[in-house]
Amino acid sequence: MKKYWLLILIPLVFIVWFFVSKQENKPLRYLPHYGAKNAVKLNDTSYHRIPDFEFVNQYNDVVTQETVKNKIYVTEYFFTTCKSICPVMNRHLQSVYKEFHNNPDFLILSHTVDPETDSVSVLRDYAEMHGVQDKKWLFVTGEKKKLYELARQGYLLNAEEGNGGEEDFIHTQNFALIDKNRHIRGFYDGTDSLEIVRLIQEIKLLMKE
Repeated sequence: MKKYWLLILIPLVFIVWFFVSKQENKPLRYLPHYGAKNAVKLNDTSYHRIPDFEFVNQYNDVVTQETVKNKIYVTEYFFTTCKSICPVMNRHLQSVYKEFHNNPDFLILSHTVDPETDSVSVLRDYAEMHGVQDKKWLFVTGEKKKLYELARQGYLLNAEEGNGGEEDFIHTQNFALIDKNRHIRGFYDGTDSLEIVRLIQEIKLLMKE
C-alpha cells in the first residue's frame, strides 16, 4: 500500500515543483509604451517621446529635459487654488513621494495650469504644505502656452483642443509615468487610491527593466 501511495505522491511533488519553479523564473511583466506607432523594440525611436521643455520650479531653478535625464518620473497638472480634485491628487502623490523619496532615479514633476496665480513663491509654499523640502518633487510654472502644449502633445494628458490662450483651461486628474528614455509607460487616475497602489507597483516594475 505504501508503494502505491509513493507512486502517486512522487509524480505529484514533481509536478508542483515544476510549476512553482516556472513561476519563479517567469519574466517580469513588461509595461507598454503609450503613443507608439509601429514600434516593436525597446528604445525604438518610433516610440512617442516627451519633447524638450523649460520651466521654473518652486526654488526658482530652471527645469528642463536635463533635469529628468536618466530618471523615472510621475507627472501631473494641477493648480494651487483648486478645491476639488487637486487636493486629493496631491495627497495621493505624497504617498508616492514618501515611497521613493530616497531613490536617486525617481522624481515627481507637477505642472501648474494657472501660471498667472502660481508664482514661484506660491509654489514654494504649496510644496512645503505637502512636506516637500527637497528636489525630489518639483512644482513648475512657466508660459501657459508651453505648459498646455506639453500636457496635450507631450504627456497626452488632455485630448481637448486648445492653444493655451486666455479662455483655455486644462483640468485633469490623470498622472503619467515616464521612463528614463522619456517614453510614456502608464496613465493613472490620481483621485483613485487603488490606481495609486498600481502606480507604485509599476514604478517598481519599471525600475527593474
